[in-house]
Amino acid sequence: MGEMNRPWVSQYPPEIPKEIEISERSLQSFLKDVAEEFPEKVAIHFLGKKLTYKELYEQSLKLANYLSGLGVSKGDRVAIMLPNCPQAVIGYYGVLLAGGIVVQTNPLYTERELEYQLNDSGAEVIVSLDILYPRVSKVKALTKLRHVIVTGIKDYLPFPKNLLYPFVQKKEYGIVVKVEHSGDNHLFTEIMNRTAAKQLNVEVNPKEDLALLQYTGGTTGFPKGVMLTHHNLVSNTEMCVKWMYNCKRAEEVVLGVLPFFHVYGMTTVMNLSVMQAFEMVLVPKFDATTMLKLIQKYKPTLFPGAPTIYIALLNHPDIEKYDLSSIDSCISGSAPLPVEVQEQFEKVTGGKLVEGYGLTESSPVTHANFLWGERVSGSVGLPWPNTDAAILSMETGERAEVGEIGEIAVKGPQVMKGYWNKPEETEAILKDGWLLTGDLGYMDDRGYFYVVDRKKDMIIASGFNIYPREIEEVLYEHPKVQEVVVAGIPDPYRGETVKAYIVKKAGTEMTEDELDQYARKHLAAYKVPKIYEFRDELPKTAVGKILRRSLVEEEKERIAK
Repeated sequence: MGEMNRPWVSQYPPEIPKEIEISERSLQSFLKDVAEEFPEKVAIHFLGKKLTYKELYEQSLKLANYLSGLGVSKGDRVAIMLPNCPQAVIGYYGVLLAGGIVVQTNPLYTERELEYQLNDSGAEVIVSLDILYPRVSKVKALTKLRHVIVTGIKDYLPFPKNLLYPFVQKKEYGIVVKVEHSGDNHLFTEIMNRTAAKQLNVEVNPKEDLALLQYTGGTTGFPKGVMLTHHNLVSNTEMCVKWMYNCKRAEEVVLGVLPFFHVYGMTTVMNLSVMQAFEMVLVPKFDATTMLKLIQKYKPTLFPGAPTIYIALLNHPDIEKYDLSSIDSCISGSAPLPVEVQEQFEKVTGGKLVEGYGLTESSPVTHANFLWGERVSGSVGLPWPNTDAAILSMETGERAEVGEIGEIAVKGPQVMKGYWNKPEETEAILKDGWLLTGDLGYMDDRGYFYVVDRKKDMIIASGFNIYPREIEEVLYEHPKVQEVVVAGIPDPYRGETVKAYIVKKAGTEMTEDELDQYARKHLAAYKVPKIYEFRDELPKTAVGKILRRSLVEEEKERIAK
């Protein structure tokens, strides 16, 4: 496709190439190179603990060797269920070094959600946080899981924090888990103490071999495993390097609050840092006060985030007491970035905050505004190098006219191979290499893209993708629910929030609290509806289909009054 269909490249500053040469290599090879080039460079700061790139690589090799000893070979899936901590990075690269495929698993998953993902991926090994071990144990017999590798936050804390942490954990979570290193249970600390860091020779075909199964929801309500190859992830990270051309190799400090079990945090924090020998300041759990202290102490220069994170910091009552001037560059994703948030955050930090766009299926970034050039408020920016994008007419499916609203489609080396074991759903979304995003938008005459709505019914609340059908299926199982529809309604803090509209079965009584407690047993906390509304009936089409969109419009009209 020629430049005639890429008006955006004429907007690029001279520092950003129109096309880049993508490295034909495995993702894990970058860690090996950086460890050899910068062995004593700090890779990770974690609650007072430091890990160099040499240590990170050696510990990843140790895990790879141990996994190999457990029978993990090329193409086998290994689940990682961890917050942002050193073990999450070691686990990720350790699986890749063993030839395995990483299955990122959200620590917030309930037993039901975990069981589904483990069965769908076929993972036989999981690396889990200790406080999640009881949850994993309950589903183990219902899945193909054979081995559980257990680690805790305390394992990578400096003295005396490592001794005190179990007491903090018990107070916060009401649980202290003790697991023996025997049988099917394996302790991360023992693996590090007992295993040699030998090189493993695993042949990788970057364009064909998967590095990652990243689960995302779908219009069916069942999560799908997005198959991302080494080439997909390497290409998106190298595009990121070129886009952030003022960032200096081995000199930047990245604030890692975006979870690595989400593809956005994985690419823009973890993989970017490893490729460029940046320091990562890892944050296992978001807390505004803790974040402000970390920024003042470690002076991060890069801060990828989501609007809710920036909003929470800006609304902190003591923000003026902290020095945030180290922050130079931030790309916001996951949800629309309000202009006032952008402007206020830049005023407070003196750095740049711009909006980007992408999907799990595209590793994830496809568009962004310039950090050090012109940016257009309200736009998600321009396509990245090597990336084609188009607006497809809703009527004809052909390219839409400039300014015409249609479906956004993207094409590039970062676009997924397909959905795991779902050929029909893959065919529906991938057309001749083009990824149909399901998002509606338009392009202006200079190539800037704007997202105006979503074709799908997905809800984005605080950066989390939430699918109404999944919640509806859970609520329909309640014996007193006759009909239910779930929708995302505008929320000034979360972007959107989840609302459930309920019709009770005749002759039954039910409270919001009763339904809420039921939902919390079966859904991760971020999916649980924040608002319940009981109705006598729900709006429907002539054939009986519930009109979700009309309920959303109702809410918008109510808010506008």
